[in-house]
Amino acid sequence: MSGDALEPGAQINTGQVTTPRLAATVLLLRGGADRLEVLLARRTPAARFMGGAWVFPGGSVTGEDGEGEAALRAAAVREVTEEVGITLPAEAELVVFSNWITPEQVRIRFDTWFFLAAAPGGVDPQVDGSEIVDARWFEPTLALAAAEHGEIMLVFPTIKHLEQISAFGSMDELLGYARGRTVRPVQPRVISGEGGETARIVLPGEPGYDD
Repeated sequence: MSGDALEPGAQINTGQVTTPRLAATVLLLRGGADRLEVLLARRTPAARFMGGAWVFPGGSVTGEDGEGEAALRAAAVREVTEEVGITLPAEAELVVFSNWITPEQVRIRFDTWFFLAAAPGGVDPQVDGSEIVDARWFEPTLALAAAEHGEIMLVFPTIKHLEQISAFGSMDELLGYARGRTVRPVQPRVISGEGGETARIVLPGEPGYDD
């Protein structure tokens, strides 16, 4: 699967632009000062949207989560529990890492805040076998290599975040960097394919973004 392709099930919107839904996603980390691993969960292949993709745990904010940043953090903690069976303690630090907004050209859109969090010690992921069918710890570079060899399916935002965090040698190093990071919204664009080519996604600053 091409790293700049649309997610499985994503549809181009030919009508009015859809308002993005607020969502929270967690890059759950382990490794301390020695290494860096991140948890990826596989969505059921039966899902209409991103079926079979390996993703970071996350989902939409609901009315029960409250408002503002507190709602994002509540949703982040809830989704980690629901999708991979790991309960983050009340004192867990959720470090804001990025904010991605789905391209306007796509029908299903999210305004997603990505958080980093250290996993509690001595816990293993537990999946429900329904919405999520597998979960594994990966070194970022090895996850990218597995996708390149067709062993796992990754979608564009996951690939880009794995590429970013692969530059860090340990969990502590990544968290230290993120605590001083200024987060600005990132909104990719979809470039329509020409001459039979499939549509592709580009980021700000890349060729074709401002065309």
